[in-house]
Amino acid sequence: MPDRFSPIRVWITAGVLVAGFAGLHGLSHGEPIALRVPLEQFPVALGDWHGQDQPLEQRIADATGADDLLNRTYRDQSGRSIGLYVGYYRSQRTGETIHSPKNCLPGTGWDPVRAGRLTIPISPAPPITVNEYLVEKDGNRYLVFYWYQARGRVIASEYAGKVCLVLDAITRNRTDGALVRLFTVTKDGEDKARERAVNFVQVLYPELTRFIPE
Repeated sequence: MPDRFSPIRVWITAGVLVAGFAGLHGLSHGEPIALRVPLEQFPVALGDWHGQDQPLEQRIADATGADDLLNRTYRDQSGRSIGLYVGYYRSQRTGETIHSPKNCLPGTGWDPVRAGRLTIPISPAPPITVNEYLVEKDGNRYLVFYWYQARGRVIASEYAGKVCLVLDAITRNRTDGALVRLFTVTKDGEDKARERAVNFVQVLYPELTRFIPE
C-alpha cells in the first residue's frame, strides 16, 4: 500500500536540513581540522595498482572548494585503470561544502544511467556502504563508486551526510570531511568493472584512514 505521508516526511526532512544549515553558519566556526598527512603523500602503489597524478586545471580545482585534493589514475599490470579523486575540506561552515557527484557529473556532460548502493567488505575493518553510479559519456559507460568520509564515519547518503554534518557541528564543533570518488570503464562488462572497483576499494580504504581525521 502506498505511504500517503511520504511527501510530508520529505518536506519535514527538508525543513530540518534547511534550519540546520541556517544554524550551522551562525555557530562558532571552531578550528578547521587538517588532514593527518597531506594528500600529495598518498601512496602511489596500492596492492597491484600503480598511480599517476592527473593535475586538475586550476579553475576546476578552485571550483571544488577543497582545501586539499588528489586526482590520480591507477593501473594494474594488465593495463586496466581506475580514476581516483579525493577532495578534503577542513571546514564546511563558510559556504565551501562537498558537491555531490550526482549533481556535478551531469553538469559536465555525464549522463546518469542507474544509481544504487553497494556494501563492500573491508578486512579487518567493518564493511562500508558506497554509492554505485553508472554513467555514460561519448558512447562509453563508466561505473562510479563514491562516498563521504568524515569524522570517523563512511556515509553514502547525501541526506544522512548533511544531517551528520549539522549534528557534528553542534555537538563536536567539527565540519571537516572528504568526498572519495573512483570510476572505471565498463568495456569488459559491468560485473568485471564492479569486481575491479571493489578490489581497489579494499586496498584503498585502509590507506585513507591514515590521512582523513576521525
